[in-house]
Amino acid sequence: MRHYTTNSPEAMGRAVAIALMADGAIDSGELITLERQDIVNRIGLEADLFSKVLSDYCEDLLISAHRLPNGQLELDSHTIGLLLDEIRDPVLQKKVVRAMLDIVNADRRLTGGEAGLVAQALRLWDIELYEVRDTSIPCHRQPLAA
Repeated sequence: MRHYTTNSPEAMGRAVAIALMADGAIDSGELITLERQDIVNRIGLEADLFSKVLSDYCEDLLISAHRLPNGQLELDSHTIGLLLDEIRDPVLQKKVVRAMLDIVNADRRLTGGEAGLVAQALRLWDIELYEVRDTSIPCHRQPLAA
């Protein structure tokens, strides 16, 4: 896997890319969320640079990941930990977790890989889930009926 400068937008972009691929594929709902929630700009990247970071991550994933019997690629938790460790600033860590949560919740179905990634980030960065609740992000769900 490539190394990025600690706390760089590229390191944060790769963490977002890991979230996009955590369930084995990028689906249209995740891409819509990426755009609607302005995630790329929130982590300090231009769209072209994020596309390169995502492409590089996919390339590295093909080389470094374990292939499951169903053909999906799985990155081991040790490697994920090393990649997440490139983000050390607590403010940036919370920003990345918020972005990850937006992405993994995009299809309203949390897979084991997505849950594991978020749990690992929370544990590694010593963040409680309530600390990353961001009410400034618009919600596109229908309100519950009374």
